[in-house]
Amino acid sequence: MLKENEIRNKGLQVFRECIAVVPSLGIGTIETLPGKAEPDYRVTIHGNGHDQAIYIEIKALGTPKNIREAVNLLSIYRSKEPSTYGVVLAPFISPESAGICKQAGIGYVDLSGNCWIAFQQVFINRDNMPNQFPFKAGLSSLYSPKSERVLRVLLTFPFRAWKTVVLAEEADVSLGMITHICKKLDQEEWIQKTAAGFLVSQPEKLLLDWSMNYSLRRNTPFNFYTPKSLADIETELSDVCVGMNIPYALTGFSASNRLAPIVRGQRVMVYVSQDIPAVAIQIGLKAVDSGANVTLIQPYDDGVLWKSQQIDGIQTVTPVQAYLDLKQSSGRGEEAAEFLFKEVIKTGWQQ
Repeated sequence: MLKENEIRNKGLQVFRECIAVVPSLGIGTIETLPGKAEPDYRVTIHGNGHDQAIYIEIKALGTPKNIREAVNLLSIYRSKEPSTYGVVLAPFISPESAGICKQAGIGYVDLSGNCWIAFQQVFINRDNMPNQFPFKAGLSSLYSPKSERVLRVLLTFPFRAWKTVVLAEEADVSLGMITHICKKLDQEEWIQKTAAGFLVSQPEKLLLDWSMNYSLRRNTPFNFYTPKSLADIETELSDVCVGMNIPYALTGFSASNRLAPIVRGQRVMVYVSQDIPAVAIQIGLKAVDSGANVTLIQPYDDGVLWKSQQIDGIQTVTPVQAYLDLKQSSGRGEEAAEFLFKEVIKTGWQQ
């Protein structure tokens, strides 16, 4: 993360560059405001026959919560001085954070040169500059295996108010992990704190962001071929795993065929927690490098099997887990995932 003085120095430089896009504009005075409850700077912009006073508030992170705090502060100062304008400056401004600024009539600039500035007859907009300082990197630990255990619980019961101890017990993680995750979710404004506990206020945004950071490649796949029907293989595999006392659950198209059938996949996909070679021998599967129609998956974390449910007598992952895996699957996986979300996940959230 950049240091505060680096953000200030580079931020003012980028702000100058954005203003310089309009040849008739120039920066006059830049006054540093010392108070903690004040914006960071008051800048005077000279134009053709007019001046414009601009308050600038700098944030080290451009998370929605931080940006909203900056916008609220600048809005207060604009209410005191209606002729002034406000600009938020941060290393990275996400589309969501940009929307918060625009809705409040506040401008923004990030360190890569993306900006939206609109005052008097001036309008400067640049949104195609590659972001060099994405604050999303700070969310990487939100999608670690242990953290994802918490997300599965929250997105399965998004509007339930959770106490920290209860959630830690349900997700099988430490209390410190819960505190860490909730802090990050709060910065994104994805959770809401209430007297009864905290709950997910933006489940769809959280699930979408998770799906964009999720990867099936963390698992270890074993590919096989069988001439048997896929339905027969799923039944046989269930019987063998139960007999060997091995936790398992259908996922991908195998799961969506039971949860929300729309696209029938041509491959069985099953999480099997251990002894996959032995299970494959029991049901007569042949290991292949190509042309596989059965994939048995050693999960990267046992959390993927949390709350697996029996459907037609066979264990199946939660709709949330099936959605994540389908989003990564070829052969109309995206279509199946969106249908599952619409027909099962979102419907369940509304109940």
